[in-house]
Amino acid sequence: MKEYDFYIVPTPIGNLGDITQRAIDVLKSVDVIACEDIRVTQKLLNHFNIKTKCISYHKFNEKERINKFLEILQEGKKIALVSDAGTPLICDPGAVIVEELRKQGFKITALAGANAIITFLSQIPREDEQFTFVGFLPKTPAGIEKIVKKYKCSDMVFYESPNRIVKTLEIIQSLRPDCKVAIGRELTKVFEEVIVNNISNLVEYFKSGTVKGEIAGMIYRETACGDDFNPDDKIKILSEKNFKAKEISIILSALYGVNKNDVYKRVLEL
Repeated sequence: MKEYDFYIVPTPIGNLGDITQRAIDVLKSVDVIACEDIRVTQKLLNHFNIKTKCISYHKFNEKERINKFLEILQEGKKIALVSDAGTPLICDPGAVIVEELRKQGFKITALAGANAIITFLSQIPREDEQFTFVGFLPKTPAGIEKIVKKYKCSDMVFYESPNRIVKTLEIIQSLRPDCKVAIGRELTKVFEEVIVNNISNLVEYFKSGTVKGEIAGMIYRETACGDDFNPDDKIKILSEKNFKAKEISIILSALYGVNKNDVYKRVLEL
């Protein structure tokens, strides 16, 4: 089996049975485990009788830890990176150290495993495979409004905290009163709940009781978007107005919520 210097290891988002055998083997075999909260990770390690040393690695000390990890790797030792739950680097720390290790030529690999967004999307109806993941929504109403408007023509997937979900849904309702929304909470746990309904019903439902558990959600795209947006037509119009490829990609991304890089490539193809 090929060996690596640095392993990105997903951990369960709730049900401990979702950890893979490979993840357990890697966590036992490496010299150090870098984790967000040692207390949280230690519970997982204790459950599977893993004795590996842990070092804290979170968004507040990412840059400070780089030299420490480089020293460990240069000694020929191996490191595994985990987050509190799910897959590292997906709304969790890790990008800073991975970028530096790639520059330094260290061998990095990522294990397959638990991820809240994929777990959520795999059990709700969708028209096609396209969606836009925006991570955790902003905390301000203005920030939420900006993102909801930007991605109205895409199935917009997001994370939200239980204490903010009602307010967030009310903001969405004020912007798109007839939209359909899917909400998943406590995924993989005993009280898992996934609901697909119109926004007004969801607001009333979650206002009626205490909401617990981290939340994944999706706002379904506006139905009219598929009819009035043809990227090739828009690219042609802007090209005839002498806009450059980069400018076209920025404009269409801002107006229709499409991927800027995809538009840029399409401009060059036409």
